[in-house]
Amino acid sequence: MTTYFIQAFIYLLAAVIAVPLAKRFGLGSVLGYLVAGVVIGPVMGLVGQETSTIQHFAEFGVVMMLFLIGMEIDPKALWAMRVRLLGLGGLQVTLTAAAGMAVAWWLGLQWQTALTVGLIFALSSTAIVLQTLDEKGLSKTEGGRNTFAVLLFQDIAVIPMLALIPLLALSGLNSDSSSSSDLPAGLSLVTGLPGWAHALVVVGAVAAVIVGGYYLSRPLFRYVVKSGLREVFTATALMLVIGIAALMSLVNLSPALGAFLAGVVLANSEFRHELEANIEPFKGLLLGLFFITVGAGINFEVLVAEWGTVVSLGVAVMAVKALILLVLAQVFGIRSSNGWLFTLGLAQAGEFGFVLLTYSVQNHVIPPDISQILSLVVALSMFLTPLLFIVYDRIVLPRYRRSSNDEREADTIDEQAPVIVAGVGRFGQIVCRLLRANNVPIVVLDHELEQIENVRRINIKSFFGDASRPDLLEKAGIEQARLLVVAIDDRDRAVKMVEHVKKFFPGVWVLARAFDRGHGYQLREAGADDVMSETYHSALELGGHALTAMGVHPMRAKQMTWAFLENEQAHEEQLFEAWKEIEEGINFSPRYGELFMKLEEALSSAMDGDWEEPKRADVPVWTPPEHH
Repeated sequence: MTTYFIQAFIYLLAAVIAVPLAKRFGLGSVLGYLVAGVVIGPVMGLVGQETSTIQHFAEFGVVMMLFLIGMEIDPKALWAMRVRLLGLGGLQVTLTAAAGMAVAWWLGLQWQTALTVGLIFALSSTAIVLQTLDEKGLSKTEGGRNTFAVLLFQDIAVIPMLALIPLLALSGLNSDSSSSSDLPAGLSLVTGLPGWAHALVVVGAVAAVIVGGYYLSRPLFRYVVKSGLREVFTATALMLVIGIAALMSLVNLSPALGAFLAGVVLANSEFRHELEANIEPFKGLLLGLFFITVGAGINFEVLVAEWGTVVSLGVAVMAVKALILLVLAQVFGIRSSNGWLFTLGLAQAGEFGFVLLTYSVQNHVIPPDISQILSLVVALSMFLTPLLFIVYDRIVLPRYRRSSNDEREADTIDEQAPVIVAGVGRFGQIVCRLLRANNVPIVVLDHELEQIENVRRINIKSFFGDASRPDLLEKAGIEQARLLVVAIDDRDRAVKMVEHVKKFFPGVWVLARAFDRGHGYQLREAGADDVMSETYHSALELGGHALTAMGVHPMRAKQMTWAFLENEQAHEEQLFEAWKEIEEGINFSPRYGELFMKLEEALSSAMDGDWEEPKRADVPVWTPPEHH
């Protein structure tokens, strides 16, 4: 037992140290987990033979992830993506497998082995890609949705691949008796059945998941909820996912696919959010553990001996897959940055590659020595995937953002006005409408074409162009303007814009929208005359309603919100001066924290002021207007 505790501590310690560091340097959590695995495995030798066993256990995180993804998808949406699922996914798997087979056959492998190698490298990493897309908020983009469609098809394609591999066995290829004894033939409901019976059992299992999920899950969860014990609900959620995975395994189907199907069935359940909240922590921990085992499982002896072959094959696999994906992206109309997200995101081999490699060795299709090299190639491609996402973030995305803006030149600004509004998103639009309603002349600038078109539909004269460009500001009349409203969505550009205007046109009064308190301080330091947090007053108003809902008299709630506002304004200068002392990279200094606590104490005192509830006659009564 002590050994298990020590091993668990090592894995968790590695994750706790490496992942926050990777996130801090913008590398993503997945790369942090992979590096942690390399450090505690091949580099330091703290973990060893148990890695492959833990990896099989940690693969259950992929099952949980697809269950949660299924709950986010409406069955109608799944049907709507059938073209991308079958067309795009089917072509990707077919073309990549054919290309991989051709290269492997050219390198001298027999066609059965070459075909298996092609199938293995046709798959991508569901775990790494979906985790990274979700982490970076790219799941809902066009590139993210198409990537998910291909990954889902790949998970489905694993089933016929597992059925095909035993048929490709080479009579002259011998493997260890120990490995052949591990052949998964023990617990199965379909072993030895004729084809028609096998198909019936599989259909019955899928039907059981759908019917059970739709009709039996709700009564079960209602029964569990009545117990009032959260841990029992958590146990039920885990039991559901584990049971589905076990059932799918018994009929030789992908557990991940079964879990995804169950998630889709439960997408409209009233218990959906509670299920997500209970399963999410287990999913994240198991996925992290899986990534660590991938890094820890790298065989450095084979890597050192065959590093040239491994690196060459790894680069070749990713290059060939990327080329095929790029062509498919163009054929299916996945353009610009979405096309590159689709290409770079799926260019690696996947975790199911390890499963198929082991299965191929057991069935005498791939020799063990070649399997070790191919396993390193799979691991290397997975290891490089987070770096490809960094390339997308740092190089591809900024380039296409610039090019999308450069595709259309800035409008010719033929009007000038005393008020210039930079940015007409959800914040700037309200400012524009209020000014226009009071007949105040304005010039509106925004570099998002869609926003400009939306504003023009409500008859607000606006111009396409980057408001932070000095030449456009001058054409809009910044030299004669009385007021500049800065409401653009880019924090850094907003600060630089304020600095430029206050430096060269100090007579212009600058009103700036801040995203939060820290951004507000940056804008003030840049010279903004008036700064307003975009959520401050709406949050204050909602807080007053919350007090009223808890039984506080409406006028007392209003008084409390006024006291809150006055207290904030009274301490604003002190906090601003303390914020200036904060060193770069640190969010809180001791003095700033101390002042903030004093503000909270003063706020509590302000709330305890004497107040008498007004008499009924003194309270104005609202009556609805009459409709004519």
